[in-house]
Amino acid sequence: MHGPVDEADRLARLRLIRSENVGPITFRELLKYFASAAEALDALPSLSAKGGRKIKVCPKSKAEEEIAQAQAVGARHLHMGEPGYPVSLMAAEDAPPVLLVMGHEHLLNKPVVGMVGARNASTNGRRLARQIAAGVAGGGFVVASGMARGIDAAVHEGALDGGTIAVLAGGPDIVYPAENQALYESLVERGVVIAESPPGMTPQARHFPRRNRIISGLSLGIVVVEAAQRSGSLITARLANEQGREVMAVPGSPLDPRCRGTNDLIRKGATLVESAEDVLAVVAAMRDGALAEPMSDDFEGKTAAGESVPDDVRNRIVEALGPTPAPVDEIIRDLGLPTAVVLTVLLELELAGKLERQPGNMAALVD
Repeated sequence: MHGPVDEADRLARLRLIRSENVGPITFRELLKYFASAAEALDALPSLSAKGGRKIKVCPKSKAEEEIAQAQAVGARHLHMGEPGYPVSLMAAEDAPPVLLVMGHEHLLNKPVVGMVGARNASTNGRRLARQIAAGVAGGGFVVASGMARGIDAAVHEGALDGGTIAVLAGGPDIVYPAENQALYESLVERGVVIAESPPGMTPQARHFPRRNRIISGLSLGIVVVEAAQRSGSLITARLANEQGREVMAVPGSPLDPRCRGTNDLIRKGATLVESAEDVLAVVAAMRDGALAEPMSDDFEGKTAAGESVPDDVRNRIVEALGPTPAPVDEIIRDLGLPTAVVLTVLLELELAGKLERQPGNMAALVD
């Protein structure tokens, strides 16, 4: 599974993930069907046309331009399955097929603890985050966060000496917020910066939940320091739960809205932590244990996607779907159809932009 990927295949994989309607889960599904990324690229137009709309395939020139842009800013593309790609992240069903990396890449495969929290953090919250991050990094763990203002920035500052990973929502060369320019430069020099988006991509609202699932996917556990209810930090905690990671939270005053989210996490079963020692007590025993079996990036070459599905069968599959996500396994059992047939139609619909696949093997029609 781990080994060098030749340049032609690296280019084909980059084109595949940058093609219209191809997300991380679809990317993996395509690699199950076809013997190479190049074969999957060739099949995209016909597959999506069967789903109802022909999509745009990323041109070779655009992928080559992205590679050149990455090199110009000091980043490199790290593909799933290549040496150095974080093993812990591979266990996530929607792990990025390619990461852009700047800085000390070796930190990605050390045991990681994620720390997140409020952007409008209190002075005490930032101080505590800095102290906990420094202690956790001093205890032999790399600390990951999202380089946002507030708690995230304090986390990186505290962990710089011991090792820290910044996961960006935009491109690897885009400093957001701009006030973190000096911190960003320190992270590139002394830590590691990773991004899923191509160089030059300014972060948008939809990019932040995607960034959060990378932070949790890298980590043995997530520590939340100050978080209002319905905040992005709580999304990270939920994703960590779904990925089988430990969720820890620092309690705070019930009079402070920035602590209502963390207190609620504790109420719902998160581990209460108040110091680096508390965090280390939770994750130390997990250091040498496996999180989950990494999902294979090997091509399976089923080629079922080349089969023709009769219209009446296709209609039955579409009728079984709805706007509410449903488990794909249950859809297959309910219809009594061959698995390969159902998965083929789902793939065609997804590529056409009519279906959304979600972690947990769930699928829903898109309005």
